Amino acid sequence: MLSSKNRLRKKSDINKVFKQGAYIAGNFIFLKFAKNNLNTNRFTFVVSSKISKKAVLRNKIKRQLREIFKKIAFKQQSGFDFLVVAKPGIISKKFREIEKEINETFNSKNNKNISKKLF
Repeated sequence: MLSSKNRLRKKSDINKVFKQGAYIAGNFIFLKFAKNNLNTNRFTFVVSSKISKKAVLRNKIKRQLREIFKKIAFKQQSGFDFLVVAKPGIISKKFREIEKEINETFNSKNNKNISKKLF
């Protein structure tokens, strides 16, 4: 589980990321990010009822995404807020497939998009 300092909770902060942030789109996730004035990365995860009507499955996906991004949070440059939105294709994938896809998407596109759009 992500520590409380790595969670993006306030509605105003989430709206700021959603409106002003740059984005990366992968096969399973849509990731928006914006620079914050902190020395840490903060994350919030959205899994809508379009993914599954069952809350159990939506919560499972959120737990998987949190675990994947917990590893990423400490490898990347700090000072960003991330809004992670799951796409419908994620429901049928296993954890290792999701992890591999997110790592490839985040690492390959991250350097280009973050450096171009936020610095």
